[in-house]
Parts: sequence; structure tokens; C-alpha cells
Amino acid sequence: MSTPGIDWSRLVAWMAANVAEVGEPTGISLISGGRSNLTYRVETESRPLVLRRPPLGHVLPTAHDMRREWRVISALAETAVPVPEPVALCTDEDVIGAPFYLMGHVEGEAVRSRADVELSPEQARALSERLAEVLAAIHAVDYDAVGLGDFGRPDGYMARQLERWGQQWTRSKTRELPEYDRLADRLRQRLPRLSPGALVHGDYRLDNTLVRLAPGAVPKIRAVVDWEMSTLGDPVADLGLTLTYWQDPDDVERSSIPVAGDITLTPGFLTTKEFAAHYAQVSGADLTDLDFYLAFGNFKLAVIVEGIHARFTQGKTVGEGFEEIGASVPTLIARAHRALDER
Repeated sequence: MSTPGIDWSRLVAWMAANVAEVGEPTGISLISGGRSNLTYRVETESRPLVLRRPPLGHVLPTAHDMRREWRVISALAETAVPVPEPVALCTDEDVIGAPFYLMGHVEGEAVRSRADVELSPEQARALSERLAEVLAAIHAVDYDAVGLGDFGRPDGYMARQLERWGQQWTRSKTRELPEYDRLADRLRQRLPRLSPGALVHGDYRLDNTLVRLAPGAVPKIRAVVDWEMSTLGDPVADLGLTLTYWQDPDDVERSSIPVAGDITLTPGFLTTKEFAAHYAQVSGADLTDLDFYLAFGNFKLAVIVEGIHARFTQGKTVGEGFEEIGASVPTLIARAHRALDER
């Protein structure tokens, strides 16, 4: 059986030795939609599982850490935050060529586009409200109580984030963009003085959740996935990135950025301002500096997209839809500047 990123015979042998209770693996397929870590559905004699592994090439230092993802979903398994069931972690790179972990398969949809699903205005509003509420639930986790007290350093988080993503840019960039350098300088000058500490997802958006949808029923978020960038940090940075992915009906430019779908254009979805207000209501967060966090969200996403573009140019991506992604990087940088200008 030939599947990119998977040595099938070695995987079968490892599963027989480590998760024999699920029965013999019978098949594997790549789950579409991943532009970073690779996600596969593994069929077994008893039930389907999901396997996560790093991308095939251009893996940046500190990125795509399977141990980190595994640790956080294991810690959150008994909390109010919905996550998949942790099944097994493999740190032996000799098995499939990289560390990986297995988790339970969750029945639900990763919704990106209006073409994916039909939602009534009432369902769209309820889903967007629930997305804000789950984000608030993540930030409300008592990270010491669930064993994540050493998962990160909340103090100085935003300064370190700027440094970290600046280093990632240097390692990933495929061209010189002077406006990027100017943006990095502006963000350093605008760093918030106080940065509250919470568990943060690091890449929170609707298509990093699995949603259960049924005609006429209130949508339910069954699981939050893709925890590869989670840590302890500033919760408003999570909100800023979520809003970076969001598209309002009057934001025509946003449609040219292919890293997020157009689901938020569905009638009934909260606008970015309404989403931020609902999050603030349920979390009690202070959003005084939200413009900075919106700018940082666009900055961070620009670096992430440049990394994806770099992997594409090296022929190291798996899947489709990467041809035009690099063109959105200057747009994201420009949007970050405009967010800072609005203050």
C-alpha cells in the first residue's frame, strides 16, 4: 500500500505491538485539507482512527511537534474543551519517517466553504457564537490543574512570538518584502505592556474544529483539532488570529487570501466585530488593544503562508491548491499595516 508520508508495513507492525486492542489496520487514506501537518484516516478491524504526522519537507525548528499536540489533547480530554480521544503516541522516527500520534476518529465536518454545507441564518449565528464560546473555554482552562503548568511561559509571550515568527520568516522567505520589515518594527513598538496568561490554541478557526450538522438542529462543535501551535500565552492573540481568517460581507480583499474559506459570509454569521463582542462577553477579556492583535494575526499568518509557499516551491506539499498561495503574503502584510493605522 503506497501512501505519501506513510510506511504501511512498519505502521502495521507498530500498531500490532502498541495498540493491538483496535485490531489489524486494514487501510489508510489522506484526509484532504491539510496545509501543514498531514492527517490520515486509518481503518482498523474495530474502528477508524486518525493519524497525524509532520509535513514531508521544510520542517522549521519548534514547528510540527507531535509530542506537543499529543500532550495537549491528552490534558484536555476531561475538560469542557472538546478534543478527540488520544490513542497512542510514537516518537520513533524509524516507523514512518517522523513522530506521529493516533487519535479517535470524530464524526463531524471541517467546514470551510459555503459550498460545504447548507446553514439557515439561525444555524449560522449559533455556530459562530459557539465558536467564540469554545475559544473562551480553551482560555478558561486551569492549565496547572490539567498538568500543563510548564507548557509555556505566559510572561513576555508577545515579545517572544514576534521574535519566533521573525526567525521563521528568515528561514522560510522566498523573496524580499520591505513592508514585512517595516511591519515587524511597528509591532515591536506597539507591544502591549500587560499580557494575560492562558492556554492558547495558536491557530483557532472554524475549519480547525469538527462540527456536527443536521437539518434544523443547532450545530455542535464536536472537537477542536490541529493543536500544533498551542502553548501558554496571551488569549487575545488567539482571537486576533481567528478574526484574521474571518471574512465580512464588505471585505472583498479577503476573498483573495486562500488560506480560509468563505463560510463566514453565510447569512446569519456574526461579523468580526460581533464575534469579538460575543467572545468578550463570555470570557470577560479586555479588547482595548485588539487592533494590535489583528495586525499580529495577519503578520503571523503571512509567515505561515510563506512557509507553505516555500514547501510548495520545493515540491514537498501533499494535496492540491498551493499554486497561488504565495501571492497572498503581501496582502496579509498590507492588512496588518492597516490594522495598526486604524488606532
